[in-house]
Amino acid sequence: MREFLPFAAPDIGEEEIAEVVDSMRSGWITTGPKTKRFETDFVEFLGGGVEAVAVNSATAGLHLAVEALGIGPGDEVITTTHTFTATAEVVRYVGADPVLVDVDSATINIDPESIRKAITRRTKALIPVHYGGLACDMAAITRIARDHGLFIIEDAAHALPATWGGRLVGALESDATVFSFYATKPVATGEGGMLVTRNSALARRARTMRLHGINRDAFDRYRTKGASWSYEVIAPGFKYNMTDLAAAIGIHQLKKAYRFQKEREALASEYNDAFCDLKVILPPVPPSTEVHAWHLYPLRLRRDCGVGRDEFIGKMLERGIGCSVHYIPLHLHPYWRDTYRLSPTNFPNSQEIFETSISLPLYTKMTPQDRRDVIAAVRGILRG
Repeated sequence: MREFLPFAAPDIGEEEIAEVVDSMRSGWITTGPKTKRFETDFVEFLGGGVEAVAVNSATAGLHLAVEALGIGPGDEVITTTHTFTATAEVVRYVGADPVLVDVDSATINIDPESIRKAITRRTKALIPVHYGGLACDMAAITRIARDHGLFIIEDAAHALPATWGGRLVGALESDATVFSFYATKPVATGEGGMLVTRNSALARRARTMRLHGINRDAFDRYRTKGASWSYEVIAPGFKYNMTDLAAAIGIHQLKKAYRFQKEREALASEYNDAFCDLKVILPPVPPSTEVHAWHLYPLRLRRDCGVGRDEFIGKMLERGIGCSVHYIPLHLHPYWRDTYRLSPTNFPNSQEIFETSISLPLYTKMTPQDRRDVIAAVRGILRG
């Protein structure tokens, strides 16, 4: 059997390592000049016109956005059931209620019509999730939000550097967009995230709340000889700041974002060509004018393919290849199911996708032989 191929692995180069070493030697290992630089680079990457707030996770960024928009008890926020729990749990952090809706069966993204049907007088915001790196139908979602006076917070954890309407996700007209730099993401800092917004008041609140509600960053207080030790706590904030060690990695990962995307796209295309004659449903692709970030390659097994999802993953593991499932929908998890009395029958598309989907390895560290092995394994299982 081949050496085990993990489902995902970060692509860290000597540039990132050298930048981290430079930070360690500088004495700034928490939030400091590298974090400021990463924020500035991120704004420039998106094309300007937004502010960026670096945080220690996308979950933190989502929480800060929800809090800064004044969402709280009695409010509802509509999002998809087909996501990681963080998307919905941040709504509970502020005492509001997430309202889960189904996905479009073709795109695996939140269904705009389901959003429209779920709106009530309590609805305050929408959190669309750009699943797998494919942008949601932001035109339809923005129209719905404007029609009903709702905030939009984009969960873009998978979506760097995806586009919608020829513009990068993060540069659209939403109230806030949040990216993830978790270890498995296309741009990875180990742990980390970035909140971007065009709303200066929101950005200011997020910067304050990311570090205990203190009205001055530690960097601002200590970076010059005449800096003051004094500060004020103006709100009961959180501990969500990004470290300079993480930002040092992010500075160089961001420079490689388009190269990473091209390589992931090429592998996805190679998979598509290799699997198109099998009894599977290939992942959705965007129009030729748009960019897919290809964070995930979710292959769906047809019901007549002769092997179930769990059996397929087991057979891949026997061949030394790691796979995953994205996601176990929220309506199946005990907390969400029991708290909101959810049933699979409420989410037929998400349920079907969950029961038949496998996420295959898709990352830039894979060698040509790794790619051939994955393709041979999938074909062998489904043709065997």
